[in-house]
Amino acid sequence: MNSLLQRLETVEKRYDELTQILMDPSIANDIKKMTEASKEQASLEKAYRLYQEYRNLLEGIKEAEELMKEDDPEIKEMAKLEYEELTKKQPLMERDIQLELIPKDPNDDKNVIMEIRGAAGGDEGNIFAGDLFRMYSKYAESQGWKIDIEEAQDSEAGGYSLISFMVKGDGVYSKLKYESGSHRVQRVPKTESQGRVQTSTATVLVMPEAEEVDIQIDPKDLRIDTYRSSGAGGQHINKTDSAVRITHIPTGIVATSQDGRSQHDNRDKAMQSLRARIYKHFLDEQEEKLGNERKNKVGSGDRSEKIRTYNYPQNRVTDHRIGLSIQQLDKIMDGKLDDIITALINEDQRLKLLGEENDN
Repeated sequence: MNSLLQRLETVEKRYDELTQILMDPSIANDIKKMTEASKEQASLEKAYRLYQEYRNLLEGIKEAEELMKEDDPEIKEMAKLEYEELTKKQPLMERDIQLELIPKDPNDDKNVIMEIRGAAGGDEGNIFAGDLFRMYSKYAESQGWKIDIEEAQDSEAGGYSLISFMVKGDGVYSKLKYESGSHRVQRVPKTESQGRVQTSTATVLVMPEAEEVDIQIDPKDLRIDTYRSSGAGGQHINKTDSAVRITHIPTGIVATSQDGRSQHDNRDKAMQSLRARIYKHFLDEQEEKLGNERKNKVGSGDRSEKIRTYNYPQNRVTDHRIGLSIQQLDKIMDGKLDDIITALINEDQRLKLLGEENDN
């Protein structure tokens, strides 16, 4: 309780400091400083407002306690009702405050680069990769986000052996960061004449977009190759060497783009993708060093980790990390992912709260 109040007082103090900084006329000449201060204040806004409400609540409880000592039975009864109502609100408000004070993931507001690959199951794995891309496209549309394809390697049977794309919008990473891992499908493939259910997989990788300020790349560390775009069955074929492959020599990380309008466009997209891949590489290394970080969140985000099964005969989707099963596979494949993503966010917050309580 005391530690909660101390943290809220720290938030209030910093919020007031930022108000003073933003009111200083000289800041208008320093756009960078003004942007940083505005951004930081906006991130503290909710906790600051909750603290004002919480302080009023505590004062109300104290006043009700005093009035309950009065001789007048009518005043005592009213004070008792007020006290009961406010003390019911107190734990709910404390929970909201604790959730708001969980350290924010600095990448939550970022756009993401996603990569989906057909994995086990041959053609069926590639077809499923296409189904997942459609599912995320529909979900992005429902959120008002925009999708920009960077590279698509079509599969002759349908779907993709690989598709890489950027998702742009508000808070994209905060919702899609739980999607990294191996997605498993159980269904009768179109190619199966005996009607037997087959298990196939596709892997999903989600990377926060990295700005140049997030990661410095020395141009001397890059090898840039151009080649002719190609696709199965003659699709996406381009007669010029407009596709671009960029290799970061120190890490061996490679990014490619071939779906842009020109070589220049593909080069920009490949560089964007490369920055995100290198950024994720360093984030993973950092987490590995911290060790405990993975225990306090949902899933490790490893491509090999089996996170979800899509069972078509039973119209069921199961997320293995939180033991959630939903009998609405048809709706989920149509992009209605809110129930799953909300459950994952709630579990992630619960684990982080537990981690914080264990650290205190």
